[in-house]
Amino acid sequence: MVLLSTNRKANSVSLREAVLKGMPEDGGLYIPSELPTISLDRFKGIRSYSFQEIAFFAAQALLGDEIDPDILKSIVFDTLNFDLPLVKLDENLYILELFHGPTLSFKDFGARFMARMISYYIAQSEKNLYVLVATSGDTGSAVAQSFYRVPGIQVVLLYPSGKVSLIQEKQFSALNENITVLEIEGTFDDCQILVKQAFASSELNSKLNLTSANSINIARLIPQTFYYFYVCAQFEGKNEIVISVPSGNFGNLTAGLMAKKMGCPVSHFTAAMNANDTFCRYLETGVFQPAPSKKTISNAMDVGNPSNAARIFYLYNQNLEALRKDLSGFSVSDDETREAIRDVFKTYGYLMDPHGAVGYLGLKRFFEKSPEKKCGIFLETAHPAKFSEMIEEIIGKPVPIPASLQESLKRKKQTVLFPNDFSQLKAFLLSKFFLNNL
Repeated sequence: MVLLSTNRKANSVSLREAVLKGMPEDGGLYIPSELPTISLDRFKGIRSYSFQEIAFFAAQALLGDEIDPDILKSIVFDTLNFDLPLVKLDENLYILELFHGPTLSFKDFGARFMARMISYYIAQSEKNLYVLVATSGDTGSAVAQSFYRVPGIQVVLLYPSGKVSLIQEKQFSALNENITVLEIEGTFDDCQILVKQAFASSELNSKLNLTSANSINIARLIPQTFYYFYVCAQFEGKNEIVISVPSGNFGNLTAGLMAKKMGCPVSHFTAAMNANDTFCRYLETGVFQPAPSKKTISNAMDVGNPSNAARIFYLYNQNLEALRKDLSGFSVSDDETREAIRDVFKTYGYLMDPHGAVGYLGLKRFFEKSPEKKCGIFLETAHPAKFSEMIEEIIGKPVPIPASLQESLKRKKQTVLFPNDFSQLKAFLLSKFFLNNL
């Protein structure tokens, strides 16, 4: 498997190098130089397969001989050992629940798989690895839990102060040991810029073995392609499929578009956005113009400059018309999101989280514009209990809190309040890690 930079200036690398480096030196993102094509004939009869079996099938096709098949199978089955129920709401309307992993977020798919891959690769090295990650919510808890106490790995997690839910914050801020959490005085975009500046710093890279755990890292996207193949398998021989993806940094949607390029028979995708509608405006105007992020109730999607846009542009060779054939974009307000949570709960008895509600509205808007009979699926990316206080206000009823989240709330937050300043971040990283390891 050969990977290139979306900026097309850095040298091609192996999967191992791409995963351990995180980002190419030219500031782009790694993406496979070629995606394998899986014949539709190979989808026949796989409806009865488990998710893990389908994931291994897709992983082998995508990774080729990069990892020994027995080791790859172990990674897939050990890290993706939880369910992803497909819930039917109505005729031709379904929800794919992606929040049944350890931290109750879809980020568990990417973070656990990536952590196992990195552990596999660094087992052959004596160097410690330093993982930098920016989070607007659930990425933080999934990455922290996945790397917690993993030998040879130190995680530095940056998140915007006051802009994540209490449960999300407690999930990633109370582990300590090899997890360092910096509470940045700024937005998620500021956190993401700081991480990218760190990867661009020759001084940091010469002294620390850095990698990323955001969807910047291709290892996060690879396992996210798997559940799109799983969905297609469940609808074998049925109507055309439209999938609505709640979209912030666009890693989840990029994985879906990669799966489609590989042969996954998704008819169309919908990028469902909150008020942070940079990509929606791009699809309308052809101009990609990042903007400062806005705070919304679907906070994990509060991204004004989605990194993975670069990968989507690369996949479609900057051909906007080709992209529009595969993808529509819709932006919704907080009030519309609240109303959708209330209406779906009243109509179907199903409780959505704010991000899933944005996905539901994106699907609804698509079918209003394209009423042809198709099967619609939207992704539920986080357990609604993570936003219990907000949702209780919306539906007027208490939200049951799973035991794992109740336990998280008892933990003591351990963070360092930090300015939005790269020079101070660089000094902190060097003093905390490099000087201590001389």
